[in-house]
Amino acid sequence: MRHPIGVIGTGSYLPAHSVSNAEVAAEAGVTDEWITRKTKIRSRRHAAPHEATSDLAAAAARAALAQAGITADQVSYLVLATSTPDHPQPATASIVQHLIGASNAAAFDVNSVCSGFVFAMSIANGLLHDQSDGYALVIGADVYSRILNRSDRKTAILFGDGAGAVLLGPVAAGQGLLSTRLTTRGDQHELISVPAGGSRTPASADTVASGQHYFTMDGRAVRSFVNDSLSHEVTALLRDASVAPQDIKHFVPHQANGAMLSDVWPTLGLHSATCHLALEHYGNTGAASIPITLDLVHRKRLLAENDLLLLCGFGGGMSVGTTLLTWARTRHARTAATFRPERGKFGAAALAGLH
Repeated sequence: MRHPIGVIGTGSYLPAHSVSNAEVAAEAGVTDEWITRKTKIRSRRHAAPHEATSDLAAAAARAALAQAGITADQVSYLVLATSTPDHPQPATASIVQHLIGASNAAAFDVNSVCSGFVFAMSIANGLLHDQSDGYALVIGADVYSRILNRSDRKTAILFGDGAGAVLLGPVAAGQGLLSTRLTTRGDQHELISVPAGGSRTPASADTVASGQHYFTMDGRAVRSFVNDSLSHEVTALLRDASVAPQDIKHFVPHQANGAMLSDVWPTLGLHSATCHLALEHYGNTGAASIPITLDLVHRKRLLAENDLLLLCGFGGGMSVGTTLLTWARTRHARTAATFRPERGKFGAAALAGLH
């Protein structure tokens, strides 16, 4: 018997250190105005020197568990989406498991770069479906500040650090994850990469000196990929799930670039939905961007029971992951910050001041 699985708790962690556009612009050879115009990003967070991806992930996981009222030893699976692991080996998820005391959880990493969280959530959902009970922690966490060439204006201006998590568990019939669509275009895998450090090009003094351990991206080609892919993937998911676009209440995309999202938004046909953005103050946090945004929206009580949500991740590989879910009732965490979304519009508002 297949049991409905849904989100029963959310959490996020954003490092304390905020880095302004002015600081990034000086090293990248551009201006604050240029960054804002090209990306709609004004600042981002950078991890402290002592913080690694596992530390951020553990903090987000603890927040999700606390919100759901579930203890770490009740978790059956811990799936971490990241492309900036603590080490090449072991899986960073195993470190997170140890940090939070999830001693009964099978823990592993998923690397689909910025689409990784949706891929990880789909895997965890499948693992839980055949159990009568049980919980899965799905975490997206990245520390991109450690792999950026600060003089590369195509990448240095975009990325920040952070982690977001959801706890998946049993929900009422008709609620939870309804449908997921995962696609990969491996013929375009070279658009986003860290060239050295793996078995193809092992680390050496030469690879370090030539900057091959930095994150690289063909920004123009990535933008074309997103423009060509997102509308098709969203349309296909909704068609397969027999859901009309006007029934979607909330759209949470990967927070890649605000200007790019504003261009693609009209092509998606989600005219009744709110497109939630957190990138103005947090930038592109890789696999963490969707769960961070979802947590901030949830903690502002903007998600009502039985609302239809669409999550959409896209990134290196090149991959796209879309998930449709019906929101289940969860335990809410209160916050005093003010956030008033612009319903039915692109860019509901920046989620400023929530962390």
